[in-house]
Amino acid sequence: MAPPLLLVLLLLLPALAAGHQHPSSSGSSALSEWRPAKASYYAADPEDAIGGACGFGDLGKHGYGMATVGLSTALFDRGAACGGCYEVRCVEDLKYCLPGTSIVVTATNFCAPNYGLPADAGGHCNPPNHHFLLPIQAFEKIALWKAGVMPIQYRRVKCLREGGVRFSVNGRHFFFTVLISNVGGAGDVRSVKIKGTESGWLSMGRNWGQVWHINCDMRGQPLSFELSSSDGKALTSFNVVPKDWEYGKTYTGKQFLL
Repeated sequence: MAPPLLLVLLLLLPALAAGHQHPSSSGSSALSEWRPAKASYYAADPEDAIGGACGFGDLGKHGYGMATVGLSTALFDRGAACGGCYEVRCVEDLKYCLPGTSIVVTATNFCAPNYGLPADAGGHCNPPNHHFLLPIQAFEKIALWKAGVMPIQYRRVKCLREGGVRFSVNGRHFFFTVLISNVGGAGDVRSVKIKGTESGWLSMGRNWGQVWHINCDMRGQPLSFELSSSDGKALTSFNVVPKDWEYGKTYTGKQFLL
């Protein structure tokens, strides 16, 4: 005798739900959960505080300083992890770890893989490795520089930011871009919509890192933005960019609530 239809549905529901789950090691769902990884450092000079694969440009100007990190392929998530905050601590190495210490860093760069070397023998940032490339100023907060490549633990934490989310606009005519920085809460941005007085809400595409773009002439109208982050929260800043906005300028809107 065939089982009742209701019983079949109840048996199938867990499998269907599991099929739609896509856990991400970079997502804010990992808040408070410590995970293993490895870390190394680079000797940073002032020029290293400008640029990076997330598009933030001058890290000092945008408030990130040298408390930053370049993430390996498995963590970078094609730029979706940009702006997220991670607490990092040294573990297992009694010779080089500074006991009881940790540091919170922001993802601002990409640690490129080296496919000429195996992932377990020199290709530190190759998939599937979880690797953190830190400026030496950050590395020395948790370990002695002599450690080189060392085991660590990391977890996603909320980003504490002063002031509101910043929108740096650029482009030319119908090609419009905006760099979104100083994002609190989850720290990352997963989707962006823009609205002018002459349009409804329009979806923007990720150009690279946290630079978003749209092929639309937005000149001469105030602009509003709607953001969503990996923790499912949304933020709308109405008319944050005034009617007389200019390319190359930065405007400050609301902030995500913690």
